[in-house]
Amino acid sequence: QVQLVESGGGLVQAGDSLRLSCAASEGTFSGFAMGWFRQAPGKEREFVGCISATSGTTYYASSVKGRFTISRDNAKNTVYLQMNSLKPEDTAVYYCAARRWGISTSRYNYDHWGQGTQVTVSS
Repeated sequence: QVQLVESGGGLVQAGDSLRLSCAASEGTFSGFAMGWFRQAPGKEREFVGCISATSGTTYYASSVKGRFTISRDNAKNTVYLQMNSLKPEDTAVYYCAARRWGISTSRYNYDHWGQGTQVTVSS
């Protein structure tokens, strides 16, 4: 069972940037597609972005496309979410998730989840 730990969240002002990191247990990371999701109070867990296991293919939610970038470093067993031009509506707990091989934008297709990291954007 792969274990995931997110970090890098915090309190920022609108227009600022943050980079979130997700560190995975060693051994099988390169065989997993990785996703970032977020959940605000009273709302469903929402897809943010994902990246394939080996090809570098990425997908993004329309709400973050052009502002957020997902990347991975398999040598470090780490996936990143670079968030630029942050808006108050980006405020949420951000979760890292993993699934074996196949990329997906659906939270239901991910088997492994981190504990989440809080991102708060003030206006």
